[in-house]
Amino acid sequence: MALQWLILTYVVAAEVAIAVILTLPYPMLLKKRIVSLISLILQPAASIVAFAGFQLLDIYWKNEHRLECSSEVCTATERDRYEKSIYKAQRNVVLCAAGILLYWCIYRICKYNKDLEHLEELEKRYKAE
Repeated sequence: MALQWLILTYVVAAEVAIAVILTLPYPMLLKKRIVSLISLILQPAASIVAFAGFQLLDIYWKNEHRLECSSEVCTATERDRYEKSIYKAQRNVVLCAAGILLYWCIYRICKYNKDLEHLEELEKRYKAE
């Protein structure tokens, strides 16, 4: 059960590293190559959005069907277990949201750089005419 969260954690960490790499200032030729490489990776990596979305639905379903320990007959151990599960669910929601948001940010950064490259080519063409 924890393997899916470990995988998602590693994916989010990789997305953070990619976002940092994309936003660092590089020479133009190196920047173009990095953006083209990341763009090739983006299409297969889109599965992270579906995976994180499925995990969010799973968390929602578990939250709706969780046994609540709010009465006085609950022991301290049961109450602690309930609170711990709530905290884990909140952490996992943040992790899923971060995965989806970072994927979108990386996609937009790559698209922005490609559009910028296209506009620079158009400018060179118009100057040459």
